[in-house]
Amino acid sequence: QKYVVSRTLKEPLPWANSTLLRGDPAEAVAGLKEQPGKDVVVLGSGELVRTLMEHDLVDQYVLLIHPLMLGSGQRLFPEGNPPTPLRLTDSTTNTKGVIIATYETARSTA
Repeated sequence: QKYVVSRTLKEPLPWANSTLLRGDPAEAVAGLKEQPGKDVVVLGSGELVRTLMEHDLVDQYVLLIHPLMLGSGQRLFPEGNPPTPLRLTDSTTNTKGVIIATYETARSTA
């Protein structure tokens, strides 16, 4: 099942097995996390991730660290965000030098 958070899309969505989450995204994701089933995964939305972080709804981060230096860009972890202890649970490097690091929040390991 695919859940979509959007300010502009309307149903029906063009993807099979897709549901548009209505209302507050943090409340919607909190409701999904209470349901039995698989993990909720966010792909490609730093703004949504920051919203979920603010509401303590992120249990695990899988970060892809590319061997590339940029002078600017949008930060995933904004300035002023409270410190969040993380624990490295897995890491690997692919053939292109990308490090795939998996971190769990202290809350999810407690």
